[in-house]
Amino acid sequence: MSEKIRVAVIGYGNVGRFAVQAVKNAPDMELAGIVQVPRINKPAELHNIPWVDSISELEGIQVALLCTPTRSVPDAAKEILAQGINTVDCYDMHDTLADLRRELDDVAKAHNAVAVVSAGWDPGTDSVIRCIFEFMAPRGLTYTNFGPGMSMGHSVAVKSIPGVENALSMTIPTGAGVHRRMVYVQLKPGANFEEVEKNIKNDPYFTKDETHVQQVADVDQLIDVGHGVVMERKGVSGQTHNQLLQFSMKINNPALTSQIMTASARASLKQKPGAYTMIQIPIIDFIYGDPDDIIRHFV
Repeated sequence: MSEKIRVAVIGYGNVGRFAVQAVKNAPDMELAGIVQVPRINKPAELHNIPWVDSISELEGIQVALLCTPTRSVPDAAKEILAQGINTVDCYDMHDTLADLRRELDDVAKAHNAVAVVSAGWDPGTDSVIRCIFEFMAPRGLTYTNFGPGMSMGHSVAVKSIPGVENALSMTIPTGAGVHRRMVYVQLKPGANFEEVEKNIKNDPYFTKDETHVQQVADVDQLIDVGHGVVMERKGVSGQTHNQLLQFSMKINNPALTSQIMTASARASLKQKPGAYTMIQIPIIDFIYGDPDDIIRHFV
């Protein structure tokens, strides 16, 4: 077997914890260390894994998994790409990810590195499935219905709002790709609920959806990281109508996200310098093993 890919995990939150497991279970990867800023006490389960403040403290890193809030991804990715290290992120703001890819493409090419942008399940693998549905039935409509489940990106966005101690954002599908956001907030002492509610509804994560905000005493009593999706397309193949396509899954949100990021780390080493979304990368590049063996197994 060839030398293992040296991977660093950036951030040890919901996704970072599962990323550690995914990298350690990948036969072609080696967990080189975890970068955690701001520094917190090292968890006992990581006693034999390097725990540092900066990726520069780790040697021979080939890929960094950015398990950080979406809004910190652009700066973090540019900084790491400038060191010639590949990055994989789970950026989840659909409206701006194409622009981010273009920004990171320039940085990656300038430093002979690769960035895989929005390597989660949506955007990410769901994006791949939407593309497959599109060429199977080129005319028609696709509806993506999320949940019910916890949205990590939306929850993190609420936690960043002044006055919020803790938060949970639940995505509730109402059908035909329309969703309701149920937001539960635990406030800091002295915080004004009406002001917090207004700021949440004005945040870009929430402006396009019906959003309801409720104050609760303890958010931790409500959290369940399960999620899911049902994707449906009704379209036309050639001149044949009523082609009905469906994909669905029920998942642990951070576990699946981190597994997809880990597979994307593998794929990043097979691309030319630049920045890519998952729909731009051959599916076979994400899978461990000899390409001919993979073809024999799956085709």
